[in-house]
Amino acid sequence: MTVPVAAGIQPEPPPGFYAPEPELRNCVDNAIERHPALLASRANYQATRERVPQVTALPDPTLNVSQALRRVETRVGSQTGGITLTQSLPWFGTRDLRGRVALSEADAQFLRLQAEEREVISRAKRAFYDIAYLDTALRLLEEERSLLGHYETLARARYATGQGLQQAVIRLQAELTRIDDRQRQLTGQRRTLAANLNTLCARSPETAVPPIRPMEPPAVSLDRAQLMDLGERNRQELRAATALIEASEDAVELAGMNFRPRFTASLALMNVAGRDPADALGPLPPDEGKNSLSLSLGVSLPVWKDKYRAGVEEAGHRLTANRRRLEEAQDAMENTVELALIRIETIGGQLALLETVLIPQSEETLRATETAYETGQVGVLDLLDGERVQLDVLRMRARYVSDFLIALADLERGIGTRVPLPAGGSS
Repeated sequence: MTVPVAAGIQPEPPPGFYAPEPELRNCVDNAIERHPALLASRANYQATRERVPQVTALPDPTLNVSQALRRVETRVGSQTGGITLTQSLPWFGTRDLRGRVALSEADAQFLRLQAEEREVISRAKRAFYDIAYLDTALRLLEEERSLLGHYETLARARYATGQGLQQAVIRLQAELTRIDDRQRQLTGQRRTLAANLNTLCARSPETAVPPIRPMEPPAVSLDRAQLMDLGERNRQELRAATALIEASEDAVELAGMNFRPRFTASLALMNVAGRDPADALGPLPPDEGKNSLSLSLGVSLPVWKDKYRAGVEEAGHRLTANRRRLEEAQDAMENTVELALIRIETIGGQLALLETVLIPQSEETLRATETAYETGQVGVLDLLDGERVQLDVLRMRARYVSDFLIALADLERGIGTRVPLPAGGSS
């Protein structure tokens, strides 16, 4: 859906946010196109735009028709009635100021619409990345279940030949039951998140969300000064607050216009009835029976100074309030960016620790346990513990990747645009 852009606002070029996954981008595109809350805000914005021609137009002229109940005799005949056309005229520059206020308010409404779109995108990405983690966790659970099934078969065989313990068989069966329960929990969580994602993307809650492939965290540029600068230039709430300040400044000047007079121009046509020459005592004047045409100008007298002074004070207080809201939006942007940066840096360190230390250690431990199991030095339960440690580490990594992408979405929400990628990075 194409939305008219308010004066002074440049639409952000696509894609405007990090989302290489086609399913996520399709979901977000559908949300922007059809989400009821965004459609309502879009209609409000379009309604706000329509105020501009209303406030800049002149007041409607007034047409008065009069009919004399008792004729007024004049030198040139009797005045029987007339028509008067009156037009009110505001002080010079008043209509231009009204238009500037309306345009700035339309700009602010457009930017609030963009902020709502950003919020929907952020929430959709959160749900999507949580589903991605659950899909990875379910795949790892299925892999763990397959291994446990294999180990249970081995344990049963060894127990049947007197080489193993019944305890091993019971322990493995209990682990299989635990996995079944965990799978049900994660499946239920996925259904809840999928319904939430579908609602955000303006789709039926029952729409199937296909399994999401494992993702990797992108390389991003995390220069704090650069991100703060991007936030100040792009954060929609900041720009909306700035537009409202501009509207309020013009509104203060507009309120001051009330101390200036307003004008009224009137054009009057009076109908004059001609007389019968036979009834005249003498010769009729040459302009006998000609209608009269007159032009008059009026001016209002702004004598109620207290009323107009209160209007200026009201506009000034609104200007002060909007300046405070700009400060609040600035603080919110900085806080969001700071918190997201901390999370991204922390999670990045945790991922680095996993990939450089924990994952290699778990793989090495598992290989050593498998070798010991093949030579009969350890039992199946020891092998099971080694397998579980490795799967737990892989699950931990999947959770960190998901949290990294969620923090990245929060950072994008904070700065109001896509986080810059290093040179040569893809979107």
